[in-house]
Amino acid sequence: MPRLLTSLAAALAALPAAAFAQEAAGPRVDRLLEGPPGLVSPRHAEAQRAGMRALHFCTGLFASEMPREVVERTTTRAPAGTRMEIDEATRTVSVHYRDDMPPRIAVWRPLLGCTQLPIGATMELAKALPRPPAEVTVPDLDSRPWPMGDASATARLPKARAAALERVLDEAFRDQQGEYRGNTWGVVVVKDGKIVAERYDPGFGPHVAARTNSMCKSVAASLVGVGVRQGLVDLHRKAPLAEWCRPGDPRGEITLDHMMHMASGLYTEAGGNPQGDLYQSGAAAAEVSALNMVDSRPGERFVYAGSDTILLVRALRQAVNDDTAFMTWPHREFLWKLGMTRTILETDWNDDFLISGQCWSTARDFGRFGMLYLADGMWNGERLLPEGWTRYVSTPAPAQPASAAAGGARYGGQFWIYGGNDGLPDDAFSPGGALGQYAMIVPSKNLVVVRRGLDVGEGFRIAKFSADVIAALEGTK
Repeated sequence: MPRLLTSLAAALAALPAAAFAQEAAGPRVDRLLEGPPGLVSPRHAEAQRAGMRALHFCTGLFASEMPREVVERTTTRAPAGTRMEIDEATRTVSVHYRDDMPPRIAVWRPLLGCTQLPIGATMELAKALPRPPAEVTVPDLDSRPWPMGDASATARLPKARAAALERVLDEAFRDQQGEYRGNTWGVVVVKDGKIVAERYDPGFGPHVAARTNSMCKSVAASLVGVGVRQGLVDLHRKAPLAEWCRPGDPRGEITLDHMMHMASGLYTEAGGNPQGDLYQSGAAAAEVSALNMVDSRPGERFVYAGSDTILLVRALRQAVNDDTAFMTWPHREFLWKLGMTRTILETDWNDDFLISGQCWSTARDFGRFGMLYLADGMWNGERLLPEGWTRYVSTPAPAQPASAAAGGARYGGQFWIYGGNDGLPDDAFSPGGALGQYAMIVPSKNLVVVRRGLDVGEGFRIAKFSADVIAALEGTK
């Protein structure tokens, strides 16, 4: 078994039961399996594991370009007593887990990847799911020049600097034995608009989309930015969701700005509730996130909870006020304009985007994403994000995670801020996802450092790695 595939299988098998834990030392502790220990019954946990397995196989086989061997090795071992059925014709995956319940089902739809049906649902619901308009299809941009496509994407560095940079990548791919720790499967370095270094482990490559986990929260922030620029939403308007507009509803004080900063005040248990229900039980965000209760005054307490991210995009959906159009709005108004044609944003069965983590993407697509932020939202002569949006998302939020006081990464607007850490320039910031997903953006260096992995044991030292990339590029390492 190739080195990384062994690591991937081991990492997924080792994920702790305390899923979606509140950040204590940066995004690497944002885990992806079951809810807080002791709060999920064994029966419900069986259903959740079956649902996650169905979803992973469905997306890996039918939405990503991931080889089947990698799909099979990048998920947990099949729970005892389960049986999986893969229907190539209908592009559905069913995992049977109990004799007294229907299987857990995940179903593929064009553009939207795979949707996990709720516990107890049958194929009747799968057949009833709406599909995007047939005329909206993924554009083929591969032959266009980088960054919209892949042509002329790379540039050569001077020999000495190229060699120094390759040594830094060598160290990253040594995994836990290397200086940066973690378990790396892909790296893309974009300097001055061109890819100057790129490397993948076997089974991965420029066009292989893998799960981004919370890295996708930064995509959600970008969609909000598009909505602000288009006049659809206002960051500071109270009660941006219809569910919160009843007179006297305490949720009526929440703004998009609060949710951008992970400070909505909505109830959660260390980031785990209601995330487990959304990602593993197939619950609808409109039922368990939008109708959640207030636990803190909005804006006063940082709680790393994916529902804040999901509800940001639900507010956009309500503002567009056309569910069919909104199915493809993120693609037409943002992703495809950047050439991010292999980024998959998945939804719940009610068609709310689960954009706090249920997204798949390539390292190159996040290189493009970082380049947009280097340009403060300008792309091909068009302003996609409001002027100053880069500064907004990379400015520390009023309420910070406890780890920030101890020197850990600070939090901005759905991005992590690394400026000053391990010698990084003050303006460095990045998306961050569980198990080591990063795209470090350094405007002062016109640089994006994308690192993808599935970390086992000690997490990847993204700040040190990025600082060493800069040193290699500048001939000081």
